[in-house]
Parts: sequence; C-alpha cells; structure tokens
Amino acid sequence: MSTSARRPRLKGEEVQLLKILAGSGGDHVPVVLTSREAGERIGVSQQAADRYLMALDKEGYVTRTFGARKQRLLLTPLAVDLLRKEYHGYRRIFEGPAKVTFRGTVSSGLGEGRYYLSQPGYVVQFTERLGYTPFPGTLNVRVSPSDMLKVGSVKHWSGIRIDGFQASGRTFGGATCYPGILGGPVSHLIIPDRTHHQDVVEFISAVSLREALRVKDGDGIDVEIREA
Repeated sequence: MSTSARRPRLKGEEVQLLKILAGSGGDHVPVVLTSREAGERIGVSQQAADRYLMALDKEGYVTRTFGARKQRLLLTPLAVDLLRKEYHGYRRIFEGPAKVTFRGTVSSGLGEGRYYLSQPGYVVQFTERLGYTPFPGTLNVRVSPSDMLKVGSVKHWSGIRIDGFQASGRTFGGATCYPGILGGPVSHLIIPDRTHHQDVVEFISAVSLREALRVKDGDGIDVEIREA
C-alpha cells in the first residue's frame, strides 16, 4: 500500500488564502499580492499573513517569487487538489451524493484482477464492506481523456475503503470502491492506491460482468458512478 508523508493540517486562515488566490486565477497564473493585502483580506496582521504564506510555501501549496516590494503567488497542484476536496465536501452537504456518467469501451486487462480478487485478505473485506464476494476478475472499461477527468474527481468522494495488508511475505495495496451502475447486477468501480492504468477503469461484481452484460472487447458501455 503506497503512503505519502503526512502534512500538517492547514489552519483556517491558510485555506482562506488558498481560496483567495484561486479566485484571482492563481491556479494557472501568478497572483501579485503583498502580505499586507493578504492580511487585510483575511482579517489578520501583515506579520501573521506572511507567516501563513511562508508555511504554505514550505508545505508545497504555493510557490512564491519576489519582485519590487511585492510577491507573486502561484498555487501548486497540491493546493488545487485540496480545494477540490473542500468543494466536494460542501457540494455533498448542499446537493447530496455526487455521480458521474460516461460511455466507455470494454477492453481486456492483463488478468491481474483474478489473482488479486482471490486473495483472502481482500475477499474478507469485500464480503463485509460491499455485501458480496466478488467474481475473480474485473470488467475493464477504456475511457476517453475527457471522461477520465470526470473519473478522477471521484477520489474526493466518500468511498468504501479496502485496506492493504501483508501476506506470504509481500505487501498488497489498498483500494477504494464506489457504486457503479452498468445496467446489470450490483457492481463497484475499484480504484487501487497503486495503479498503472491511465485510461482504463475496473469494475467488480458478484458475477462475471462480461457474461451478465453480454459484452465483449470493443463494445460500447454506458457507466454511472455514484458516491458511497
């Protein structure tokens, strides 16, 4: 299971500064802003604002370059990812669980799904958390680049966690599952913590989805993914 270094939790004022920069286009162009102006925007002193900006720079949320009396601030991908997570949290509160729909193409995988889905450490968790023991194999769906951006947004959703574990001297990574609707039996999109796929998503179910849906490689398929 892959892990990343834990970063200190951001203070409310730091998140406010990220929102201000994003609102000024700081996700794609540098924003010119003094520490005094930043402090006025969030209701703190110039010195406090500068400390917050230094912390954001140190933790990799913004990059700062300095010019004559002013600094240029640019949000990093890490900051944009954090703000997307904030957005999805509020969206769920006011709009309810999210969903995305797209059309993909059935494709063959490398056969790894059968091996991993048969591991006892996974089977027990799937049975307890999804309510079924998955068929030993996944349905692979190839997705267009634009729709893959939609799929990428689900990582900010509430999902069903499958934890990593160790067995037989090796480490098996974790994954997160999301309810999927493919026009057939109950299924879930499964997103491993470690994946090499750039344009393919995988679905699991209690039965063979290929047989249940009567699809083969190259067939188009309509997919809906919902927040758990």
